[in-house]
Amino acid sequence: MDRKIEYLIQGRHTMDGAGVKLYRVFGGPNTVELTDPFLLLDFFGSDRKSDYINGFPWHPHRGIETVTYQIEGSTEHEDSEGNKGIIHHGDLQWMTAGSGIFHQEMPRPEGKSERVMGFQLWINLPASEKMTYPVYRDVKKRESEEKDHWGKFRVIAGEFMGILGPVRAGRKVDPLYVDMEIEPENEVVFNPGSQRNVLAYVMKGKVRIGDSPELEEGQLAVMSQGDLLKVSSGEGGARVLVLGGKPLKEPVAWYGPIVMNTDEEIHQALKELRDGTFVKEKRPRVE
Repeated sequence: MDRKIEYLIQGRHTMDGAGVKLYRVFGGPNTVELTDPFLLLDFFGSDRKSDYINGFPWHPHRGIETVTYQIEGSTEHEDSEGNKGIIHHGDLQWMTAGSGIFHQEMPRPEGKSERVMGFQLWINLPASEKMTYPVYRDVKKRESEEKDHWGKFRVIAGEFMGILGPVRAGRKVDPLYVDMEIEPENEVVFNPGSQRNVLAYVMKGKVRIGDSPELEEGQLAVMSQGDLLKVSSGEGGARVLVLGGKPLKEPVAWYGPIVMNTDEEIHQALKELRDGTFVKEKRPRVE
């Protein structure tokens, strides 16, 4: 059975961090049941340095994984235990916050261009791993993007067209994360995994999924359950992010950058932030 569009989500322009202008594709308690196991997807992109240069200074996380995918420009990142690095075009930083960590992310231009562009995705951790050991991953891009008759693609996590992504995190949700550019008036057909919830975000151009009406840039499609996913582009081509993951189907308690299962766990985290006992592991693993 082919997958069809079950819901459409229209994102909104907002600000976060220390004044970064971004487009929130989805995020928050109102969408979490639709996008499970994914919690939030932010697109940051601008030609004006003032829109992003103040970045996302030190802030805590617990109970989730954060994935920063850099498309243009760069982002300097650092955590409270001294791990740090810079991601460039095609790189990503995949952090398992687990029991608790502080980090910061500071977008920066490269060369003569002030253009910076990328995504941040939050993935929920199951209750059994909310307080797991934090893990830090700085993942460099492949030498080149993969190509097919319909266009080109980059696999960030999971398997797509026989290509395995470089990240082996999130085993309980088995994440799929693919960035694909479809040539004009072409179609890509694939099976994203029948056990996964699947989301498709139109980053550029216009697309149809199956026999759906045309989707516009900035829209997110939440797919029905099924097997094959058919994505076709219009005369201008398209760029689409596809996300897939096994739903956790667990209660969600959410307070800013902390996502747990109960209000009591949130209150405990806030108490530990006040007491200075939030970070449990002083040396996160590096993978």
